Amino acid sequence: MKKVGLIHTSATLVPVFQALFSEKSVQAEVFNIVDDSLIKDVIQKGRLEDQTAQRVINYVASAEEAGADLIMVTCSSIGRAVEQAAEKAGVPVLRVDQPMADRAVAEGKRIGVVATLPTTLEPTGDLVLRRAQRAGKDVELVSRLCEGAFEALMGGDAAKHDEMVKQALQELSEQVDVILLAQASMARVVSQMPESARKVPILSSPGIAVDHVAGLCQTS
Repeated sequence: MKKVGLIHTSATLVPVFQALFSEKSVQAEVFNIVDDSLIKDVIQKGRLEDQTAQRVINYVASAEEAGADLIMVTCSSIGRAVEQAAEKAGVPVLRVDQPMADRAVAEGKRIGVVATLPTTLEPTGDLVLRRAQRAGKDVELVSRLCEGAFEALMGGDAAKHDEMVKQALQELSEQVDVILLAQASMARVVSQMPESARKVPILSSPGIAVDHVAGLCQTS
């Protein structure tokens, strides 16, 4: 059985991925590394700095030393560091949003990206454009930042957060072929929307990423 190391920047994601691995019956032994100071540093400084990126690389190395056959980092905001770590690692290293970006590129030409943090919006959009280039496909990116939504969620006003995200999704659905959620925390908003309001596919990274990991565990 393969051993999968998950690296998180929030402890709240541990049960989310635990449930997904169980629900999808992934044949793997999973362990978790959590450090929420990584995302706090990125938010505070407004960017992923080299020192923080090096810490991500160190965590990936630690997961490999712990025996991981495959490593996935579940935070989109530190994606650049994940790619740097992948170049140095002796096992496959996956950023959580790559399978989602690949699916979006396959499904549409006009791709919407929604985020509540600018530090997540930029790296997700960049990833989509690079994966499209790799696939040899021209795409048009339409980005939408829900300003104030993340602060509302952190302040305990989940209803305000959800309403802001829902409005952005409804507006974007009139303009694009497919929508990506740059943060897994927005996925529950989609489940609150009636089917009639979901005019285009709305993709969230966790489930798609776990499906991808399941495939790698079976084939490798």
